[in-house]
Amino acid sequence: MDFNIVQSLHQKEIVGISKWDYEAIEGLPKYMKICFKALDDITNEISHKVYKKHGWNPINSLRKAWATLCKAFLVEAKWFASGKLPNAEEYLENGIISSGVHIVLVHIFFLLGEGLNHQNVELIDNNPGMISSTATILRLWDDLGSAKDENQEGNDGSYVDCYIKEHQDIEVESVRKRVIGMISNAWKCLNHECLISRNPFSLSFAKASLNIARMVPLMYNYDENQCLPSLEEYMKSLLYESVSMKSLF
Repeated sequence: MDFNIVQSLHQKEIVGISKWDYEAIEGLPKYMKICFKALDDITNEISHKVYKKHGWNPINSLRKAWATLCKAFLVEAKWFASGKLPNAEEYLENGIISSGVHIVLVHIFFLLGEGLNHQNVELIDNNPGMISSTATILRLWDDLGSAKDENQEGNDGSYVDCYIKEHQDIEVESVRKRVIGMISNAWKCLNHECLISRNPFSLSFAKASLNIARMVPLMYNYDENQCLPSLEEYMKSLLYESVSMKSLF
């Protein structure tokens, strides 16, 4: 696949989508129109819900968040289709966005409806530390523990791959230790943002950020059989085990 050709053919469409240009969307293939319409519909629906409940229309912020995510995916497609990995820092900077954490937390922020003002919205639009730290934890855990089985061969790049490419004499285990240290540092930053610094966001939003980060090891801590035993046990408990009403109070 020659990504340069693909990019030249679809550059206008890419720009149109990132700007939510409805005229440009008309020139897309039918399958892409269906995807865009679904995304547009749900974004408008959520925006209407937030405006009705909290008096703030988040449409511009939600659209910007989705456009940023799509651009990050496009950057990754260019890297991996060309077979040329970026350096580790470039990969991580883009990977923090492509993790999707920003999308999730932007929606949570507006649906909570707490602290909705121009200053906070501007912060949310620009990926503040609380979000970027959470995203860093997810991205690095994903890269550290990605399954490599018949369905997920691990060919889509990772921080480990990019770092080894830059430092060819280094052992894989040394890079993994480095990544674990980076995850630890990201946790320190997140704890500081949520528990120590005077950030302008609500306690509910801080809890959401912390809970996403806490959930990450369950999502990516594969065993030697490429399974997630801890997550499996939690899901069984959630779905099949009864909970006493007394334990909830």
